[in-house]
Amino acid sequence: MSSRYLNAAAALLLFVIAPDVEARELRVCADPNNLPFSNRQGEGFENRIAELLAGELDATLVYTWRAQRRGFLRETLNAGRCDLVIGVPAGLESVRTTRPYYRSAYVFVTRNKEPRVASFDDPALRRKLLGVQLIGDDGWNTPPAHALTRRGIVDNVRGYTLYGDYREPNPTARIVSAVAHGEIDVALPWGPIGSYFAAREHPALNVSAVKPLDEPGLPMAWDIAMAVREDDGALLSEIDALVERLTPQIGVILTQYDVPRLPPSDSLPDARP
Repeated sequence: MSSRYLNAAAALLLFVIAPDVEARELRVCADPNNLPFSNRQGEGFENRIAELLAGELDATLVYTWRAQRRGFLRETLNAGRCDLVIGVPAGLESVRTTRPYYRSAYVFVTRNKEPRVASFDDPALRRKLLGVQLIGDDGWNTPPAHALTRRGIVDNVRGYTLYGDYREPNPTARIVSAVAHGEIDVALPWGPIGSYFAAREHPALNVSAVKPLDEPGLPMAWDIAMAVREDDGALLSEIDALVERLTPQIGVILTQYDVPRLPPSDSLPDARP
């Protein structure tokens, strides 16, 4: 056999066995202990959505884990340690966000044999023990806590840190389990947290969106999107198109995790190339 054919055969062999050095990775930053959103075992709905996106992109899903607390975006996405965060408020500053993939709200959680709370103006809230989420070491209050304060409802309110005891599994469940165990009568957590853990209590707890949702100066409902770095317009366009195309599949995942959803708001974030 001539050297010309030997060289061609060798080149073909190298082409077949050479590793794919261009294999794509989808680098996602997430919290390793934050159900129903994400955990290191891949059990959250943001894990499931990340897997869906990676499959569509024919990419390997690679996580950078960090507790989703103060400095999370600065020390992960904006530090270049990952390229995508699955759940942030749409239009969030310091990043670029896709179109929203769901809209949710804070909720009232009550025991199933008790009347549901009608609104922040329900007289029952003055007679019951209430639980609200607090954010950060300085106890920054969430919108429901401010709504209660506006109405002079303060003495019967207990605070539960949004982060909980991070040494325990499912630390955000504490405010919901407090209702189930009779420590408080009504919890006012962020919807995906409240509804997910309420559905897994025995018996399940009642969940309803807080009212009014348009409390002046205190938004109770939020559009949730995905985030990339401000200079990553190419990935933004790619993920934004996937979010639009995969809406039915994403919706199925959200339903499986009991995520309470509202109709989308009229405005969309800056999903532009």
